[in-house]
Amino acid sequence: MFRNREILLFFATLIFIAIGTSGYAALLSTEALLIALVSSVLLITVTFLFTQWRYRELEKLSTYLREISNGNYTLDVRDNFEGELSILKSDIYKVTRMLSEQGNHLRKDKLELTKGISDISHQLKTPLTSLQVMVDLLSGSNLPDAKRVEFTENIRRQLLRIDWLVSSLLKLSKIDAGAVSFKKDELRVKDLINKAVESVLIPIDIKEQRLNIQGDEKVTFQGDLNWTAEALINLLKNAVEHTDEQGIICISWDENALYTEIIVIDNGEGIAKQDLAYIFQRFYKGKNASDESIGIGLAMAHSIVTSQGGDLVVTSERGKGTEFRIKFYK
Repeated sequence: MFRNREILLFFATLIFIAIGTSGYAALLSTEALLIALVSSVLLITVTFLFTQWRYRELEKLSTYLREISNGNYTLDVRDNFEGELSILKSDIYKVTRMLSEQGNHLRKDKLELTKGISDISHQLKTPLTSLQVMVDLLSGSNLPDAKRVEFTENIRRQLLRIDWLVSSLLKLSKIDAGAVSFKKDELRVKDLINKAVESVLIPIDIKEQRLNIQGDEKVTFQGDLNWTAEALINLLKNAVEHTDEQGIICISWDENALYTEIIVIDNGEGIAKQDLAYIFQRFYKGKNASDESIGIGLAMAHSIVTSQGGDLVVTSERGKGTEFRIKFYK
């Protein structure tokens, strides 16, 4: 305690004042001198004990902080008294709880990162293995031309799949990191639908499916045209993939005082009840997912919509089709 220069100066001042007061009291009377001496000794003693107690409390706080720095967030230093030390203890406890919560979030993020890397590795492993096998086969000199063309086409498809996966993961990572600045433009829903439908017209034509589009051309919403079209494209691709040939896909939209709603309905195979709660999780593949499915399209659609303050919900029944509803609130 007395290694602190401020404490030494403080007590030196107290002693100087006590000596001065006692000297002045001695000029008055013996009784005054006695009172001054007793009062000075008591004052200095009480001050010394109080300062010693504060130092002990501060030492406890120092020990507490060292425990925190070692990762022990279970200690509770709070008390039920008033005073500056109690306020300091309460503030330190609040910071401790905040650090504990941040530590839990960091551990959770680390687990999610590890899981994500594992999922990505798994998704890339299959096409890379296939590419390696086909490249080895193509190197053979006795391979027929027809097989060579077939393997080359397969390699092209696998490379496109890898390119789409990497591109989608980069988009998801940017959204999760908050690095995407979504625009808040006033957009016509009709323009959004036209932009999204362009990407699925060929597969719809190949499967001879019927596409019904209906809605008021004046209906608008606030959002980002390109990113929202990306979300809608993934919903439409899912509808096309899981609807049989000559099936029906319907896109409709409407608005009310609270929100603008876009609805995508198909009469395809539907989604199993046990899968409905998980289809917006990345890399999740339902029981009726195709072998080529990666399980990232619906996750990206959900992230894009919710990042703009909207909602994306799904209802489905096996054998009767699926319905996706997007709501953008006003």
